[in-house]
Amino acid sequence: MKRLIWIAVLGGGLCLGQESALPKSGTTETSEDPLAVWKWANFVLLIAGLGYLVAKNVPALFRSRTEEIQKGIAEAQKVKLDAEKRAADMEARLAKLGAEIEAFRIQAKGEMEQEGRRIQEQTAIHTKKLEAQAEAEIEAAGKAARASLKQYAADLALDLAAQRVQARLDANTEAGLVDNFLTDLKHQGSKN
Repeated sequence: MKRLIWIAVLGGGLCLGQESALPKSGTTETSEDPLAVWKWANFVLLIAGLGYLVAKNVPALFRSRTEEIQKGIAEAQKVKLDAEKRAADMEARLAKLGAEIEAFRIQAKGEMEQEGRRIQEQTAIHTKKLEAQAEAEIEAAGKAARASLKQYAADLALDLAAQRVQARLDANTEAGLVDNFLTDLKHQGSKN
């Protein structure tokens, strides 16, 4: 590889460094420059030096640049594979998302139905408790009303009896009743 570079540099230098053999326009005589050989030697040395420097530095530069490019390509491939993997994961998650949403809907519907049944059961239990409590309150109110009614009836009966007794009772009858009561008390006192 180095030889090809040297040959290319030298050949290019020789081709570019040649002067035309044609005479310059306006002059008819051809004269040779006595320093032409030294100019050519100087040119060849310059091209050789440049060729040496190029041959020495350019391959290392190309190698390092090639390595950098290969590293960049390898990193880009890794990034590309990672991005493709993440994209595939996202697509899989998106595909699963529809199924997850449907499963969530089914689960939520089941939970709502179960909660509805539980609420209905609790409502039925509370309704029964309220009905039993209302019946107990009605029964208690009925008992209280009956007791109050009995008390009122008893009060009325006593008032009526007191009115009748007072209507029939005169002073002689009252004295006779008191005497009879006292005699009964004496009899009972003597028995004890």
